[in-house]
Amino acid sequence: MIAAFQKDDGLLEDIKQKREEDGFSLWWLGQSGFYLLWKFNSVLFDPYLSDSLSEKYAQTDKPHVRMTEAVLSPDRIEDLGIIDVVTSSHNHTDHLDAATLQPIWRQNRLTQFLIPEANRGFVGERVGLEIDFPLGLTEGESKQIGPFEFHGIASAHNELETDEMGRHKFMGFVVKFGPFAVYHSGDTLLYDGLIEKLRPFNLDVALLPINGNKPERRVAGNMNGVEAARCAKESGAKWVIPHHFEMFEFNTASPDEFVAECERIGQNYRVLRAGERFDYWN
Repeated sequence: MIAAFQKDDGLLEDIKQKREEDGFSLWWLGQSGFYLLWKFNSVLFDPYLSDSLSEKYAQTDKPHVRMTEAVLSPDRIEDLGIIDVVTSSHNHTDHLDAATLQPIWRQNRLTQFLIPEANRGFVGERVGLEIDFPLGLTEGESKQIGPFEFHGIASAHNELETDEMGRHKFMGFVVKFGPFAVYHSGDTLLYDGLIEKLRPFNLDVALLPINGNKPERRVAGNMNGVEAARCAKESGAKWVIPHHFEMFEFNTASPDEFVAECERIGQNYRVLRAGERFDYWN
């Protein structure tokens, strides 16, 4: 198993020490999970900290064998302190994990939960929340949550799928705060029009998947490393950080292709290990 860069007490202490820094910091929590900290404000993107998928599929023909050790147990999320916003980009368990999410609201009902509006009923049932509790977005909408301004960007996983009211079921979110803008893609292919949607935000950091799209895996796919590098470069992102790799053996990719393409086209990048921090200043 791949060792985390830091975990548990080490990770929590690293986060605590950054609370009074200028700029903002990001920690990769594994898969598509990130913890963003700006001054005393925080966003927890798509956390998956349990082993629920490994347990669910252990005796099936699609075992989800964990590759990297968990950086924080769900029962220690309260040690992060107040989390302003938690996101779920879509309904797949590695982005909407009841075992990770339920402890958050047991400990702090003030934490806001941002989801695709189309998924409201499913989310409420899985996580055990009142159906009107989450805040919903779809393509082109925005919502102010404390100091954070979230903008909905449709994701294609593998299609730009909508409900009967035209609301997108797979989403990414651009979050603006102070002078900064960060894009968390959720799961998405590089589809026609995505780059044009992102350019106006003048992104400081793009968080993009790199595991690719292989039908033999029998799951919906994502950008590969070359596509993620291109998306970041052509959308004008100052930095790009990859995600959605080194979690499950059957659905991963080496970051080498991503790194090589970023270097070839002159795109700033950072490949994090689980639990590792990225600091950003203007």
